Amino acid sequence: MTVRIAPSILNADLAHLMDEVERVLAGGADQIHVDVMDGHFVPNLTVGPPVVRSLHRVATVPLDVHLMIMDPDRFVEAFVEAGARMVSVHVEVLPHLQRTLSFIKSLGAAAGAVLNPSTPVSALSEVATDVDFVLVMTVNPGFGGQAFLPRSESKIRRVRALLDEAGNPAPIEVDGGIDLGTVGTVVAAGAEILVAGSAVFHAGDPERAARELKAAAVAGATRQPAGTRPI
Repeated sequence: MTVRIAPSILNADLAHLMDEVERVLAGGADQIHVDVMDGHFVPNLTVGPPVVRSLHRVATVPLDVHLMIMDPDRFVEAFVEAGARMVSVHVEVLPHLQRTLSFIKSLGAAAGAVLNPSTPVSALSEVATDVDFVLVMTVNPGFGGQAFLPRSESKIRRVRALLDEAGNPAPIEVDGGIDLGTVGTVVAAGAEILVAGSAVFHAGDPERAARELKAAAVAGATRQPAGTRPI
């Protein structure tokens, strides 16, 4: 089983964003997570395509853009043009989810579906073969620094079972409360892409924090029983 670390710039020092990104890349980050919030779907405002375009000039790993917005269809193309290589959209705001996932793919990006904590896994049943990855929110979205919701562990396992039943090897991404104390739990449940904000950028030394988190994730993955599905 392979795991990836995706530091979230939501908790980075935006005044020195490029330096922050370079530090986590030096620490072994596998992708950079960009939380896009519109102040409507979630009670916060963050960044837009210009920031992604700037990140694209310095990042040597994929930019993973998470659209926490009411009307993602309007903005998907702009984010992909800016450099996003992964785009995830929320099940809760899209009546035509399959169409949106197909549109993201047609632009050349990987398409992910996101589940809020209160959204049942069954919401993915009709698109289980269409997703390139699934993002399970392990906190309620909108703010960084929240505590991991313990019920998330069983939800990750149920998402993995749904994808496996559909014959889709798409990885599960998790976002919220991921740190050295929870990384083993989510990896054991089947998570393969770990988003971490505060645990990396508020640790004093983002490079070291990213390296330690990745080492803990890799250690957890190597302890998985034989036969665990790789990415």
